[in-house]
Amino acid sequence: MSFDIVKGMATTLKNIGRKPTTVSYPEEERQLPARFRGRHVLHRYDNGMERCVGCYLCAGACPADAIYIEADENTDEQRVSPGERYARVFDVNMLRCIFCGYCQAACPTGAITLEQKYELASYYPEDLVYHKEQLLEPKGESTIGSNNVWAEPAPEHAAQPIPQESHVFDGSRASSAAVGLGNIEVERPNLLVNEEQDEDRRKL
Repeated sequence: MSFDIVKGMATTLKNIGRKPTTVSYPEEERQLPARFRGRHVLHRYDNGMERCVGCYLCAGACPADAIYIEADENTDEQRVSPGERYARVFDVNMLRCIFCGYCQAACPTGAITLEQKYELASYYPEDLVYHKEQLLEPKGESTIGSNNVWAEPAPEHAAQPIPQESHVFDGSRASSAAVGLGNIEVERPNLLVNEEQDEDRRKL
């Protein structure tokens, strides 16, 4: 019995001078991998129009049936996206989502990505159904999100998938290569570069 106490104290004394692996969240936050899959974000084009064209491909690819979409027609008076349609309703049920990224891979326009947003806790389940207003980038912002680390960059000669100036979808110019998903690698090393943060401090 006493020998077990001595062994336990020896382990304690051996680790007492080592740097802790924990951080004081939320004052401190750990650096996340570039491909971390967190909350979804809906993106815009440089001209402010929404990338989503209401094609339902992300909802169809979702194995957990976590995405609900209602599409509506664009008009000359109200043009929301460069396509014929836009997503009038876009809901993501985070209680069902398994963060697989299939929706991001299925999207032909790079409209939806999973970003480094992981603070999703709530006391009420209805708060975990995120609506389009919560997911969409604010006006004035235009990013491609994590597509730059999941997908290969588009070739220099590839046309833009959506014309930025005419505001009208041109199917002949749309291609998976232009979006950057046509030659995505099956495997790619994705390691954090913060060596100090990720040093294994549990060495025996």
